[in-house]
Amino acid sequence: MSASTAPADLYRHGLRLLLDKDIPAWVDLWDENGIFEFPFAPEDWPKRLEGKAAVADYMRGYPDHIDLHDFPYVEIHQTTAPETIVVEMRGVGRLVDTDNPFDMSYIAVVTIKNGLITRYRDYWNPLAVQNTAADFAGSNR
Repeated sequence: MSASTAPADLYRHGLRLLLDKDIPAWVDLWDENGIFEFPFAPEDWPKRLEGKAAVADYMRGYPDHIDLHDFPYVEIHQTTAPETIVVEMRGVGRLVDTDNPFDMSYIAVVTIKNGLITRYRDYWNPLAVQNTAADFAGSNR
């Protein structure tokens, strides 16, 4: 990877990979034991993924459900822990199954050690996709 491993740079590189729909390269940004958490996940949706393989499985079909077009707003805040950042952002695109617009605001708390994501807490709004056919989260619905 040619991108910097500084947390903010690595995160921005990851956003570019998501826009390019390069999910395998995005997963390669993860530590083997990385943890992906969704504190506001609805019932029957995963709240915690443990390990790079679980993250890969979760993200595998993402572009088949959400066609991301842009992240028009991204603000990255450095914390007192140099390896942890807090990200405020907005992603826009469309839901593939319904062709409805996708417009989601996020807050993420991300820890990067040795150039890899070790923990990612994704505070997204599940109500924004709860009534759609987008089953990108591996839910049992």
